[in-house]
Amino acid sequence: LVQLAEIKGQSGYPDTHAIDTFYDRTELIQRTIRTVQTNLLEGGLLVVVVLLLFLGNLRGGLIVASAIPLSMLAACIAMKAMGLSGNLMSLGAIDFGLIVDGSVVMIENIVRVLHHERPVGKEARLAAIRRSATEVARPVAFAVGIIILVYLPLLALTGVEGKMFRPMALTVVSALIGSLVLALTLMPVLASFLLTRVSEKEPFLFALARRSWRPAFERARRVPRLTFGVAVAAFVASLALVPMLGAEFIPSLDEGAIAMQIWRLPSVSLEESNRISTQAERVIKERFPEVDTVVSRTGRAEIATDPMGVEISDTYVMLHPPDTWRFETKAELIAAIDAELTRSVPGAMFSYSQPIELRVAELIAGVRSAVAIHLYGDDIARLKEVADEIAAVVSEVPGASEVKAEQTVGLPLQRVKIDRHAIARHGLNVDDVLQVVQAIGGIEVGSVVQGQRRFPLLVRFDERVRQDPDQVADLRVALPPGKGDRGMVPLGQLAEIVIEDGPAQISREAVSRRINVEANVRGRDLASFVADAREAVDQDVEIPPGWHVEWGGQFENLAAAAERLSILVPLALGLIFLLLYQAFGSGRLASLIFLNVPMATTGGLVALALRGYPLSISAGVGFIALFGVAVLNGVVLVSYIVQRRADGLGPVEAAADAAAIRLRPVLMTAMVAALGFLPMALATSAGAEVQRPLATVVIGGLVTSTLLTMLVLPVIYPWFDRGNTTEPEAS
Repeated sequence: LVQLAEIKGQSGYPDTHAIDTFYDRTELIQRTIRTVQTNLLEGGLLVVVVLLLFLGNLRGGLIVASAIPLSMLAACIAMKAMGLSGNLMSLGAIDFGLIVDGSVVMIENIVRVLHHERPVGKEARLAAIRRSATEVARPVAFAVGIIILVYLPLLALTGVEGKMFRPMALTVVSALIGSLVLALTLMPVLASFLLTRVSEKEPFLFALARRSWRPAFERARRVPRLTFGVAVAAFVASLALVPMLGAEFIPSLDEGAIAMQIWRLPSVSLEESNRISTQAERVIKERFPEVDTVVSRTGRAEIATDPMGVEISDTYVMLHPPDTWRFETKAELIAAIDAELTRSVPGAMFSYSQPIELRVAELIAGVRSAVAIHLYGDDIARLKEVADEIAAVVSEVPGASEVKAEQTVGLPLQRVKIDRHAIARHGLNVDDVLQVVQAIGGIEVGSVVQGQRRFPLLVRFDERVRQDPDQVADLRVALPPGKGDRGMVPLGQLAEIVIEDGPAQISREAVSRRINVEANVRGRDLASFVADAREAVDQDVEIPPGWHVEWGGQFENLAAAAERLSILVPLALGLIFLLLYQAFGSGRLASLIFLNVPMATTGGLVALALRGYPLSISAGVGFIALFGVAVLNGVVLVSYIVQRRADGLGPVEAAADAAAIRLRPVLMTAMVAALGFLPMALATSAGAEVQRPLATVVIGGLVTSTLLTMLVLPVIYPWFDRGNTTEPEAS
């Protein structure tokens, strides 16, 4: 079920079809569902493989894997209770690796203790399992609670982004709550039944990771300041990537079809409009084998929520599967279609979108393009002139496509300009002349009654008279009594009859007249395009005093969501810090764990840059998920360091010992989370456009945060140890 197609009904927009009857969304829904199913299946299999390879215990791996379907059962029960549908966002962003992180830490510690102590007898084994479960229960509860906490800002999102990401947050939080309950209750119970024997042989994959980690850790311990300096420098350098990444609202979901709009002059007749539409359809169908079907619809009724005149046509271009195309991307196909139509169909303009995207943009921003420039003023003619200047300037900005100003003029009108001096010479009043002018269109002279219904009876001149200025000028106006034999005078002697362009429409908003300039963006991100376009308009277009310009469309949604997240995310991070302080009773240790957040940000930004993705709300959600996993790993490590300090070890020895013991759970939690997102990061099917930035951020961020957790945090821990402000000792 495509969430974009449901936004309208859920958010209080007018009850109109999000997709027109010409466009069948069944195939798109089916392809999107297949994408979600494939990603979940592949991610789950990768998670199970990692569990088995790192634990080296088949039963232990299967115990952890059992948390996946049970956590999903809890999520599905919660979704049913909250009335959430299974769609691209509510299910598509679930990571099985994230769900089993708490169970991974629990079972890994149980396996480690059983392997180390080798208890003999059932009572001894149960005591060891109970002790090992109690040892990690508190950090697991805090860590999973922190992951849940970082998703809470998504629940405060509003508008389109809220309708898309709130279901995801609710589903993930429900699954995480279920996984936490399972980790603290079911995992130790299953371990007591199934983990009767634990292999003494260290798994090959973990042994290889340990051999690679040990020399790197020893080198880092020798130069703690340099190690920490490199981490800080990497974070600062990654921040320099932010301006180059650009930003967009939400990646466009490929709907497998093109929604093309054909624009003509407002004065066009219905017959001419249909001729141009038919010609455009023929050109597309005959010259582009990638196209399956082309259907056009011209005009729309005034009672609809998206009224448009006969000068505008919506054309739906259904496409064959991409693997049969001559073009690499849809953007290349659209460019080729536009070039061919511009050459073959004169007298029309063309703009391109997608069926769902077009309707949603119209319902939200009132325009059919990605960027809307609203110009407010009081002079209709001057509004059009300034809007054309803005359109000309914006069209020169790199990335601008299909830039056009709203067609507010160009409708031919027959205007009667009364000559007051002439009517005064004939002893007439203006009302005497206007009665004749009114009769051209029709005067109500009575009513026709049919049962309970009444219809006005109008009298008007013949259509041939109304359309001919000469015959209108020959209409007679009765002179007042006392004018002798001059009882009638031609209207042409009392007024000037002219044909001129009049307003095709007059839009008002915020107690002011308004005209829109709209544009699509191709080949670059939305935020940088709007920034450049704003600068160009400010420099090259003179806005009359008292007028103002507002920028809307998807950019408006991006700005609103970014503003809200800029408040909510720091608030959530502050709450995380308070939880860490509550867990460890130390601001220094909470700050140490919190270092994982900037290091995770480093990897996420670098991953986006390498894949060429801009910052978006999807990427922002990825950062939110990433922060939770990164903090979890820090909690797992530091909690054991504190435990070893309580056993009497010094800061340096405790940090080194904890890093060696917690290497496997930290690597496992990071790898299962990263590999759980891997199918999303590599997917190319329907719906993958929204998921790829999110998964890319998580995978890239986990690489750097894991390096920090296992190499930097143990090295600099003595700096943060209570009562010890000395540098870490070199070894």
